[in-house]
Amino acid sequence: MKRSGRVGITGPLCFAFRLTNETPRPAETTARPEKCTCKGQTRHMAQNASMEEFEALLNESLEMDTPNEGTVVKGKVIAVEAGQAIIDVGYKMEGRVDLKEFANPGEAPEIAAGDEVEVYLRAAENARGEAVLSREMARREEAWDRLEKAYADDQRVEGAIFGRVKGGFTVDLGGAVAFLPGSQVDVRPVRDAGPLMGLKQPFQILKMDRRRGNIVVSRRAILEESRAEQRAEVIAKLTEGDTVDGVVKNITEYGAFVDLGGVDGLLHVTDMAWRRVNHPSEILSIGETVKVQVIKINKDTHRISLGMKQLQEDPWDLVGAKYPLGSVHTGRVTNITDYGAFVELEPGVEGLVHVSEMSWTKKNVHPGKIVSTSQEVEVMVLEIDPAKRRVSLGLKQTQRNPWEVFAETHPVGTEVEGEVKNITEFGLFIGLPGDIDGMVHLSDLSWDERGEDAIQNYRKGDMVKAVVSEVDVEKERISLSIKALDGDPFADAIGGVKRGSIITVEVTSIEDGGIEVTYDGLKSFIRRSDLSRDRAEQRPERFSVGDKIDVRVTNVDSKSRRLGLSIKAREIAEEKEAVEQYGSSDSGASLGDILGAALKGDND
Repeated sequence: MKRSGRVGITGPLCFAFRLTNETPRPAETTARPEKCTCKGQTRHMAQNASMEEFEALLNESLEMDTPNEGTVVKGKVIAVEAGQAIIDVGYKMEGRVDLKEFANPGEAPEIAAGDEVEVYLRAAENARGEAVLSREMARREEAWDRLEKAYADDQRVEGAIFGRVKGGFTVDLGGAVAFLPGSQVDVRPVRDAGPLMGLKQPFQILKMDRRRGNIVVSRRAILEESRAEQRAEVIAKLTEGDTVDGVVKNITEYGAFVDLGGVDGLLHVTDMAWRRVNHPSEILSIGETVKVQVIKINKDTHRISLGMKQLQEDPWDLVGAKYPLGSVHTGRVTNITDYGAFVELEPGVEGLVHVSEMSWTKKNVHPGKIVSTSQEVEVMVLEIDPAKRRVSLGLKQTQRNPWEVFAETHPVGTEVEGEVKNITEFGLFIGLPGDIDGMVHLSDLSWDERGEDAIQNYRKGDMVKAVVSEVDVEKERISLSIKALDGDPFADAIGGVKRGSIITVEVTSIEDGGIEVTYDGLKSFIRRSDLSRDRAEQRPERFSVGDKIDVRVTNVDSKSRRLGLSIKAREIAEEKEAVEQYGSSDSGASLGDILGAALKGDND
């Protein structure tokens, strides 16, 4: 092996160099005769001048020819051994480089003796006297020069993905390592980057900083550019209305992307079929070949809208003839919302059953508690709007109005029995046949008690009987009466009593303002002013409890269940009758004479 290091100095020059560096001999002690020393001095001075010139020339030569550390130099491989290449870089310098530095990611090193290579001189000499070389650093310097030029010219560079790091991947750009963000790998998220590892492919430099050693590249920019060119070419051949074949590439909640041969089109879920499609996966699968129609093309954004149902017959063209108003059909519940339920009459034709048309009796109830998804139901067609592609359906119309049925089967006066469903401040709600309710008002609870008191006797869930007092089908109201179960004691008591009748009552209490009397169990009150025609006799104390007196009925109030009674009115009526029968006071007969004659006539 050649000796590395600086070039050695040999020959006379070296000898002269050594002479000038020898230690001066000691002065001789023996005196000698003085001689002329000019010639010797001249020779000594000439030697010193020659050495200085040589040293200057030597230093200049070394500075000019010997490469500086930290630069790239050319060398020749003189041997390959023990996994290393021995490289002669000239200037009596040799160094060793690991073979792996000559290999690209994923490839075996290709190096052999005799090859000329460029290496980076890290140090002229190490502890073993060898030059410290690096092929990898040389490639890096070369790569940076090349990449900076490509970045300035906005050109693509070639590289290979060789590792995974946080947030992306590492890429070898022919000696320089760049960062490839995960979002820049492909136009769509890549779940498995295995097939891309070690594969040489073009990249676009997004950013680079040589001082910091940072390079950011993008593979997505290359793909988008090539796709844009391809899309433009494919789109130029398409026109709206064309029918083409495509392959389902991706499925989302709102539709599917179909590959038309280099360009993707969106097949929206609403354009897949005339019927309701909850999710595209119901009718499509990835990789499936489908026939679609080009609905719309946006030349600026290169977006294509596709449709499948447009290639099929529109079922709405025959809806009016197949589903006349008032007709009843069987359909399937496809969707339930807060405001109603959608019922499919046939594929592609759906109608809405509004919540108000779902049940005669269940008000303010969520549709999901009346019907369920996929349930088959009978519905009536209420309205059709072909322009808006809407059909209004009714569920309750397929059944008879329960209030009409109740009115037919339970006329007024019929006795019914039901459960107390609810108690409110104004009455009771009783459950009746047909899943409907009837109301018992406070005033219809009892004849004797106040409604507010009588309602305290009832609890929710009690079974009670009542009498139907009124049925209003239009307003969907049924009035019931519990007190009517025992008849009307007031009506029974008064019998044929009417206004003007003379009845006999019994005094039950003496008050300051009059007297309280009863008639067949019915209480009434005669005011002081009605106790007599004669003002002097209008004294309650002249009566006693238990007295029976005749009175005239002045009023019959069925609502308040009271009789208006008056002794005064009876006396006036009797006087009038006597005058008409026995004479007039105007003829000269006194009232006493007339009444006496009337009394005598009664006695006879």
